Amino acid sequence: MNKVKLLHRSAAASLIGLIILGLAWEIILVPYKPGSFIFALKVLPLLFPLRGVLAKNIYTLQWAAMFILIYFTEGVVRAMGDSELLSRRLALLEIGLSLVFFFAAILFVRPYKKQARAEKKLLEAKENDATSTD
Repeated sequence: MNKVKLLHRSAAASLIGLIILGLAWEIILVPYKPGSFIFALKVLPLLFPLRGVLAKNIYTLQWAAMFILIYFTEGVVRAMGDSELLSRRLALLEIGLSLVFFFAAILFVRPYKKQARAEKKLLEAKENDATSTD
């Protein structure tokens, strides 16, 4: 499997993992209040980039990489502040999945960004040549 495919699969798997983790954490494993599903709603924003990430949409992967840092921050806060051991461990898992998504998405997008910059530079050079010959 090539590097690009591995990066995409890592990003997609970690995003799906964050969705599953958030639901399991807040509904089954360590709910804030037993029988309360309100905190499980935190996974809803993760559903917005899911389709684009699965479709390898570069723009979606770019903004989702920045957006995922909210979940990283939540994981850090809960890892430091939650009183239950299981909740702190789940927070560490959230941190890990967030980091996997962030780096996989950034590294997946990198060659496309380089190509776009090179094309832009080439276009600017052609425009400069055209204006200098006029």
